[in-house]
Formats: sequence, C-alpha cells, structure tokens
Amino acid sequence: MFQREFAMRLVAQPGDNLYCRLSVNTQLLARVNHLLKVGRNNFRPPPKVDSSVVRIEPRKPLPAVNFKEWDGLVRICFNRKNKTLGSIFRQKSVLSVLEKNYKTLQALQLSQEGLSDSSEMAMCVTALGDTLGDFSMDTDEGRDDEDMEMDDGDTKASDFKERVLGVLKQGGFEE
Repeated sequence: MFQREFAMRLVAQPGDNLYCRLSVNTQLLARVNHLLKVGRNNFRPPPKVDSSVVRIEPRKPLPAVNFKEWDGLVRICFNRKNKTLGSIFRQKSVLSVLEKNYKTLQALQLSQEGLSDSSEMAMCVTALGDTLGDFSMDTDEGRDDEDMEMDDGDTKASDFKERVLGVLKQGGFEE
C-alpha cells in the first residue's frame, strides 16, 4: 500500500501526465498493477491523503541492460518536463555527452583484445555508465537550448549527429 499519487506514478503508462523516471525504471524491472483505492476514511485518525494497493511482480529473468547506462539515458529523457525527445537530443550538451560516451565505448571495444582480464573491461564499461549517470541538464544557466552546430570540417561529429537524428526520425520523434 502506497500513497495514491506515488502508486499512480508507479503504474503510469507512456503519455500519462504522471509518467516519469520512476514509472520507466519500475516497469523495466517489474510488472506493476493497480489493485484498489483505499480511502482515507478507512483509517483512524484519517490521514490527509488517499492510499492505493499496488501489485509489484519482479520480472524473471531481468532484462540484459546496464542499469547505470539505462538510468543515465532515462535521466536525460525526463530531466526537462515539457521537452520533446527530438528537442532534447538536438541540444549541444546532450549530443556532446552521448558522442563522448559513444567514442569511449568504441575505443573500449577496439581495445578489448588488448585487455587480459574481462573484469577490467567490465570496470571500464561501468565507468562509462557512471559518466552518463552523472550528467545534469542544469548547466544551461538561463540560456535557450541551442541545436547542435557542427563545423563542416568535423565530419565524424556530423556523422554522429546524423545517426542520432536518423534514430529520432525512425521513432517518429521528428519535429
């Protein structure tokens, strides 16, 4: 049993006003169902909030996801309430962090043959997830969000931007 607002956030579906990081992460790891509403008059003394009973069934097996990377991506997606995904992934700061992490991951994959211990590789990838998880969108300091501007000579960065925009287009998040 949870407070009603928290319970509704747990079971919220995409498109609902209450859909948030909590909803995404909870539903990734478990099946969540709202069972019933418990009114405040069922308690003595009556609390100031309503309650709800929610069933949470853990998923077995758990999805094969690096949870630090996943949570970092979800943070980026939900950090600004009224932003669309298309506009979030066109921001300079977001694209630069994603590109940096993408290049790091590529470098780790290329050097995988050079690493003697697979646990060392796991630590490197975990560190990559840590950098994405610490990302904060509050660095704009009052400026309007700017679209990614690339120099014509920087073809690799431009290629990365085109790949991101292509994924957005496929998902229907184009503006």
